Amino acid sequence: VPMDVLSCLKYLMFIFNVLVFAGGTCLSALGVWVAADPGGFQALVAARAVLSAASWLLLALGIALALLGFLGCCGALRRSRPLLLL
Repeated sequence: VPMDVLSCLKYLMFIFNVLVFAGGTCLSALGVWVAADPGGFQALVAARAVLSAASWLLLALGIALALLGFLGCCGALRRSRPLLLL
């Protein structure tokens, strides 16, 4: 395999993982926003318990995705197979 292809693949994996990290960060921010100001979202959801559960779910999912994206970025830059498989 030519070196140019491997270098391109490395940067494509890095960009994809940056996008996953950014998406996880946005989900976390949305979860914090819903948890901190549930009044703004009360019109969308009938039950307050559902809104509270959704905010915590968004927060947990966002943190997990951000962590996964960060580890993927580190794995892509260092060419670390275990980090990429994680």
